[in-house]
Amino acid sequence: MPTTLNPYLSFRDNAREAMNFYQSVFGGELTLSTFGEFQASDDPAESEKIMHGMLTTSKGMVLMGADTPNSMGYTPGASISISLSGDDEAELRGYYEKLSGDGGTVTVPMEQSPWGDIFGMCTDRFGVAWLVNVNSAQGAAGTPQG
Repeated sequence: MPTTLNPYLSFRDNAREAMNFYQSVFGGELTLSTFGEFQASDDPAESEKIMHGMLTTSKGMVLMGADTPNSMGYTPGASISISLSGDDEAELRGYYEKLSGDGGTVTVPMEQSPWGDIFGMCTDRFGVAWLVNVNSAQGAAGTPQG
């Protein structure tokens, strides 16, 4: 099996809501495990928090996330963006619209970029930044997202 790199998002206490949202955006199979299922927290109030969530899509994308137990201390605002790129403009525009809608914000509208691709940036309602790039024949080699 080749080595893979998967985004793993940390939430204070809304991982279930966030991961269900991402499933509504990308589709796929979502598995959620709670701290209570694994007796991984001494605090009964945290038993329903998500210890590990994993969304696997039919397109091969994997997104993971979890709540942060009180004992670990939560530090919001990690500086990271998730990049989506490919050739299917309708698919990528659909992701962009869903991520930027319903409480999300548009940072850069989806439009022609200086490198020739169609590009946009947004932040979803959970504060996660997304870069969406539709590869074009002329821009594919020079796109910053690869």
